[in-house]
Amino acid sequence: MSSTTTSEVLIVGAGPTGLMLANILGMYGRTVTVLEARDTLIDYPRGVGLDDESLRTIQTVGLVDEVRPHTTPQHIMRLVNGRGKTILINNPQTDEFGWERKHGFIQPEVDRVLYDGLARFENVQVLFGHEVLDVTETADSVTTRVKVSGKNGGETERTFEAKYIVGCEGGKSPTRKRLNVSFEGESPSTRWLVVDVSNDPLGTPNVFLGADPVRPYVSIGLPHAVRRWEFMLLDGETEEMATDPEFVNRMLADHVPDPANLEYIRRRVFTHHARVAGNFRKGRQLIAGDAAHLMPVWMGQGWNSGMRDATNLGWKLTSILSGQAGDELLDTYTSERKQHAKAMVDLSLTMGNVIKMTNPAGVILRDTAASVLNLFPSVKSYFADMRFKPMPRYTVGVLADPTTGQSGTANGILSSKLIPVTTANSRVSPVGVQFIQPNVRTDELGVSKLDDVIGNWWTLIVWGNDPIDVLPAKTINDLKALGAKLVAVVPETQYKWAKRDMNPQTLVVSDVTGRLKKWFDDRPTPMILLRPDRFVAGASLHQDGPRTIDAVLNSMSFNRGTAETESELAGLDAQH
Repeated sequence: MSSTTTSEVLIVGAGPTGLMLANILGMYGRTVTVLEARDTLIDYPRGVGLDDESLRTIQTVGLVDEVRPHTTPQHIMRLVNGRGKTILINNPQTDEFGWERKHGFIQPEVDRVLYDGLARFENVQVLFGHEVLDVTETADSVTTRVKVSGKNGGETERTFEAKYIVGCEGGKSPTRKRLNVSFEGESPSTRWLVVDVSNDPLGTPNVFLGADPVRPYVSIGLPHAVRRWEFMLLDGETEEMATDPEFVNRMLADHVPDPANLEYIRRRVFTHHARVAGNFRKGRQLIAGDAAHLMPVWMGQGWNSGMRDATNLGWKLTSILSGQAGDELLDTYTSERKQHAKAMVDLSLTMGNVIKMTNPAGVILRDTAASVLNLFPSVKSYFADMRFKPMPRYTVGVLADPTTGQSGTANGILSSKLIPVTTANSRVSPVGVQFIQPNVRTDELGVSKLDDVIGNWWTLIVWGNDPIDVLPAKTINDLKALGAKLVAVVPETQYKWAKRDMNPQTLVVSDVTGRLKKWFDDRPTPMILLRPDRFVAGASLHQDGPRTIDAVLNSMSFNRGTAETESELAGLDAQH
């Protein structure tokens, strides 16, 4: 017996990427069905690093208070050589996105929060024991045939139909294979034994990457008194041998006073993979997370890259399903996400090659170079502050060049010859990068993080002036059709004046910390159009605002006059 279930989006895989995408779409009122072949969520530790960008997305979907108890903020990493000497410290102090840069976390607990969070949305359902067998795509929809495993061992089939399907089923993704796209990269031959224990026998809270030429290792203190070790396996050490308790005890002999009395969560052998799909979308089928890219563990970017995918894709699917944008908007998903995913894969491979070096001459060279470089404060802080990590910068996608006004592309440098630009502290363009999130103040919410004040959809931010006073009526009407919130940011000293004199439609925000003023001081772009994923789509002087906003709308194939009603679009923010 078969039945058909219809929704707007089918998500295959109830891992972190699929669960986050379902939360984002659910927040925006879209109907979603998540199909998971397993009987339940995975309950053993996998990812251990959570970035500030990911926590910002978790904040956006309203689950940050539930996730924080499963994290350790300010997770410091030390790279040590075979003698135990620290050769590099990674301890970034920045919080420009509203949270500490790095956190240790317990993935099963955070995944559970994402799953439980879906209960808030009547329009979202998660079905376990549902394995997708095949997919048929037409011009208007996708239809899947699904095998349903019963609790008593029986099997049935069901049919699911949707506008789009997103494969989030991991590195062996059947969705990616159906798309017949390349999966370029490498799978290094080195294998690693991962050991997770409860009741951490050491108790030190941070991360040690052991660049020991005899046997490279990792030791990580995690929340809830969990500790992880990873040991590189040598040629001839089989998986059966490596997971034997006596072998594991020998691995841990230099780390733990009494390895025999540990409370093991798991002992498992794995191989790192470094691959990126050639395309993240074909027609109405898309891939995200490990289905689109596999990363070595060294930079802790696998889980976080999946969060970036969901953050990028969720608002774009919503824009299309609401009628705001044309289907071609989804082409920008690959153009924006693939380049950064590959950059993170390459960086992770490089870090791995530094750690697992076993050649004696190479090890001496590495340690000597590290000792010399650490003598230079600027170099030392470059690594400590994690500035070597490539932050996402979109150059092609939903954006506009701040100098030329060209739609769909943005140069990284402001090249205007106008005096406000030539005299600016920085001529680096803010377009295509994530906007900061300091604390701000309003009478209604008091002191709060910026995102909690401006909501979860498009936002036009203007420094020191009312957007309605500096933009023509046509542009204001386009922004209203987009569902964008109009925001004026003023110093605390001007807040009462602005609340009294500015248009009631404009949200007035006090820059109570001064960090927004500093941001605008440094950049000759006092008007910022923020996308729902907090990336800057457009930035300009006020007089260039109409041209810039129009170019951004063209880059997303904006459908003027055919989207859902203005009140429905504004309701996207109210749902948060």
